[in-house]
Amino acid sequence: MEPRKSIRHKLLPHSLHDCSPDASHAHRRRYTSRYRQKRECVKSLWIGSGLVMIAASASPGLVLGLALATTFASFCILDETP
Repeated sequence: MEPRKSIRHKLLPHSLHDCSPDASHAHRRRYTSRYRQKRECVKSLWIGSGLVMIAASASPGLVLGLALATTFASFCILDETP
């Protein structure tokens, strides 16, 4: 193990090394398969939105409106509230 990795390994929390969901970890949802699926959905949404933005590059209003709508949709998809 190189010295740089060992220092980083000591400074970072244990949950970042093993990538397992820990019940006491604040961000344990990031390691679940359901959350990863949601992230993939949001990524696809942004890619599609970006392609539409590129196609409509002559209209800044459309680009801005689409960016705001995509941001809102991303937060709705990733929201964890019941």
